[in-house]
Amino acid sequence: MLKTLSKCIREYKLASILSPVFVTIEVVLECLIPFVITWMLGAIDEGSEGLGHVWMYGGILLAMAVVSLATGALAGAFCSRASAGFAKNVRKDMFYNIQTFSFENIDKYSTPSLVTRMTTDVWNVQMAYMMIVRIAVRCPVMIIFAAVMAFVMGGNLAWIFIAAIPVLVIALLAIMMKALPLFKRLFPKYDDMNESVQENINSIRVVKSYVREEHEKEKFGKTSAGLCKEFTRAERLLAWNNPIMQFCFYGVLSAVLFIGSYFILQSAGTANPIHTEEVSQLIVYGMQILSSLMMFSMVFAMIVMSMESARRICEILNEKSTLHNPEHPVYEVTDGSIDFKDVSFKYASNAERNVLEHIDLHIKSGETIGIIGGTGSSKTSLVNLISRLYDVTEGEVRVGGRNVKEYDLEVLRNQVAVVLQKNVLFSGTIKENLRWGNKEATDEELIEACKLAQADDFIQSFPEKYDTYIEQGGTNVSGGQKQRLCIARALLKNPKVLILDDSTSAVDTHTDALIRKGFREYIPSTTKIIIAQRISSVEDADRIIVLDGGKINGIGTHEELLKSNAIYSEVYYSQIKGSDDKEADAANAAAFKESLAATLAANEEAKGGDKA
Repeated sequence: MLKTLSKCIREYKLASILSPVFVTIEVVLECLIPFVITWMLGAIDEGSEGLGHVWMYGGILLAMAVVSLATGALAGAFCSRASAGFAKNVRKDMFYNIQTFSFENIDKYSTPSLVTRMTTDVWNVQMAYMMIVRIAVRCPVMIIFAAVMAFVMGGNLAWIFIAAIPVLVIALLAIMMKALPLFKRLFPKYDDMNESVQENINSIRVVKSYVREEHEKEKFGKTSAGLCKEFTRAERLLAWNNPIMQFCFYGVLSAVLFIGSYFILQSAGTANPIHTEEVSQLIVYGMQILSSLMMFSMVFAMIVMSMESARRICEILNEKSTLHNPEHPVYEVTDGSIDFKDVSFKYASNAERNVLEHIDLHIKSGETIGIIGGTGSSKTSLVNLISRLYDVTEGEVRVGGRNVKEYDLEVLRNQVAVVLQKNVLFSGTIKENLRWGNKEATDEELIEACKLAQADDFIQSFPEKYDTYIEQGGTNVSGGQKQRLCIARALLKNPKVLILDDSTSAVDTHTDALIRKGFREYIPSTTKIIIAQRISSVEDADRIIVLDGGKINGIGTHEELLKSNAIYSEVYYSQIKGSDDKEADAANAAAFKESLAATLAANEEAKGGDKA
């Protein structure tokens, strides 16, 4: 864990070193000041020094105080730079590593958990690092120097302070052993609270539509109360630091005052009397030792809190993507042909069953393929394998005649453009969003892509046109407009394969038809895969794939599937139901029943043959 986090110090190593150096100088001067004061008071008591020597001692003390102040300020400045820079690098490294994650990696962590790790957890580690660089160095240095000076000034009386150290160390270790499990349970509570907030804000329109504000308040209240309860238990345990330190502090101080007073009285009139100023300076050094121990207990408490945060951060930093480029990757996709060769797939290695089973499929370059299937039939899972968002469990997927595992990931994904089921736009202008597809695209290329996606008309109606600002999440455009912008963005990649994952569901049928017409006329060499719920979106495709339970149930043209596939026929006739042409409806229904009966009979015959 320390090795992983230490890599994030990088350019702040110098600041991390200079801060302890200046702290050490500051501490040495603080320890020497009482010693110089003792010399001065002793000289005054003896009356052997004139006023000039008093001014000399005063000047020395002033110079030491100024240097101590300056080094303390420099230590604080370097400490702030080191801790803030360290936290910046931790967040940067976490974010950069998350960008390399495959979908399988991302599935392991919830979004609220990642947000908590990059905010609360990093802040805890930053505070701990700040204390380690400055206070954790100051405390032991102060204890050592103050102890040396205490022995010089008070002799064996100084052992009273040293005797308190083991008591405090044992108490702090006991607290740590009890507190660590509590903090380990605490941070998942933070994740739950962030999840509640995120879910509520993202779905605020639904919450208000169903008047569920009170329900959401109650749910958040329970989550917040659970976090408060766990945090209170942990803080209550750490709160023992202060009373234990205070008890030792005043106990030791009382012992020194009592024993020191006794020795002063006993040594009076002897050859080597103990002077009051020696005991008073011993008390000053003792207070420095005990104050340092109290400060160290604060550092200890912060470190205990941050240990679980550090573990969670290292979990992200050490996570390796499950997808890797091959040793000698291929940097060119020759065409848009796609082959599935006995492909099976499941999302987790310990999953009980595959979501896709024994998929054998060949798609020619430039073909338009429609995919139909019920909810949960693994349509999206199928197309995710083409751009290698996941790796197959068995078999292989080939694009352009090569296994997708042979390609450089960036090259492959630039040639396989996917318009996902959930359309996402980012805050910025329409131009900035479109140039996600091609950052070098000219204005003319943007307009051409938008015309192809039937987006140019509504963009031109905006006062700022292509410079119109898109709010976060695209909340200031409609669902259909958002879908068309996402399609245009994908087209700007000029891909060999274009996948539309139910990406025209919010578009009216006329616009949908115009988009598909544009695809046929302007990108005939691009392989087009259209996942849809509406038969009308895929009926003019070269071939249509019917998926059912992760298996291919049928492949063919619209007319062929109407005659031979019961699932496709059922979906089709359920969607055309209610048309004005009653005679056509009756004829279609009769044809469907006939087709369904024939399919069922064929299935029964096949089962009988299998049994035999």
